[in-house]
Amino acid sequence: MSRSLLITITVIALGLGPAVTGLTQQPDQTYGCEANPTGNPIGGGDGYTDIYETGDFIVSNREQLIEALKEAKPGQVIFIPDGVEIDLTGQSALALPEGVTLAGTRGKNGSVGARLFSKSFGGMFSTRGNNVRLTGLRFEGAYGGTDRIAGMGTFCSVNYSNTTVDNCEISNFTNCGVGVARGAMKTNIHHNYIHNCQRSGFGYGVSVWGGGDVHIIANKFDYCRHHVASTGSPGTGYEAAWNLIMENAIGSHFDMHGGRDRGDETDIAGDWMHIHHNTFLSTLTNVGIRGTPSDGADIHNNWFPQPLDKALRSTGNTRAFNNVYGPDKTPQEHAICFVDSKQVECLVEKCDYCPEDDQ
Repeated sequence: MSRSLLITITVIALGLGPAVTGLTQQPDQTYGCEANPTGNPIGGGDGYTDIYETGDFIVSNREQLIEALKEAKPGQVIFIPDGVEIDLTGQSALALPEGVTLAGTRGKNGSVGARLFSKSFGGMFSTRGNNVRLTGLRFEGAYGGTDRIAGMGTFCSVNYSNTTVDNCEISNFTNCGVGVARGAMKTNIHHNYIHNCQRSGFGYGVSVWGGGDVHIIANKFDYCRHHVASTGSPGTGYEAAWNLIMENAIGSHFDMHGGRDRGDETDIAGDWMHIHHNTFLSTLTNVGIRGTPSDGADIHNNWFPQPLDKALRSTGNTRAFNNVYGPDKTPQEHAICFVDSKQVECLVEKCDYCPEDDQ
C-alpha cells in the first residue's frame, strides 16, 4: 500500500530552557536513534555543548547547597564544580525553587560531573516552581539492584511546568529516576544516561505519574525495570524519541498502564504516546501499552530487534508504521492497527486513525 506519511518530529532546541521546535520530513527514511538530529550525543557527556562553567552560587558541600537553594532567585545558577561529591544521606528532599538551575560540568574536558549521592531512601529533589533545570551532574541513589527491598528512592519529583533535566547521569533509585506529577506540563528529559532503577515492582527510569506533556529525547537507558512508564490515568501522555535502549531490563521498555492496573474499571491507557526513532537492543517487549490510549499512540521509525508481534503490545487505538526490524533493518511492509489487542493490517478507508493513501 502506497502511503504519504507526514511526520512531525520534536527536537530539543538547545539553550538555557526547555524549548522545542518541529521539523517536517516527508517521507522520513531514518530509523532508530542513530540519525539523532539534536546536535548533542545520545546520553550526554563527552561532546555535549550546553555546559555551565560557573554560576551565581558555587557550592562544594551539603551545607552550601542547602543555603544556596534557600537564597537563589529565578534566573540564578547554583554551580557544583568538577570533582565535588556531596553526601545527602539522611537529608529530606531538597526543594528546587522557581527559575533556578542546578548545574555541573559533565562532558566538559572529560569531566564526569560532580556527584550527589544518598545512602538513604526517599526523595532527593523536588521542584517547587516552574522553569527549573538540572544539568551536567551525577545523581546516585541508595540501591540499584532488583530485589524487592522496602526502601523507596526517587531522584527528582517534578511538580511544576517547564522543568528540564539534561546531560545528567541518574542511577540507583528504587522507585524512579524522574517522576512527573499531574499538572507538570512541558517537561523535557533529554541527553541523560539513566540506569539501575530496577527494584522489583517499581524501578522506572522516567515515571509519568500524571504529566500530560513529557518529552524524553536522546537518552541512554540500561538496567531499569521499565525505562519509561506511566500510570496511564486520563490526561497522561509522553513522547520518547532518539533514545538508545540497551540490552538490560526486567520489564517492557516503554510502558503505559491501563485501567486494570489502576482498578478504575476503564481500559484507558493514558491520552497519547508518540514513540519514534528509538533503537532497542533488548528482546523483551519494547513498547507495552496495557489498554487503549484515548487519543491514540503512534509508533514509527524505530529500530526493533524483533518482529512487531513481539516488539509491541496494545489493546487498541494504536498504529505502528515505518519501523524496521532485526540486524538487517527489515522494513515494515504495511501500517498496522491494534484492534481488540490484535494486530491487523490497516485499511485506510476503514480507519480514521491512519494516514491517507498517496494519490
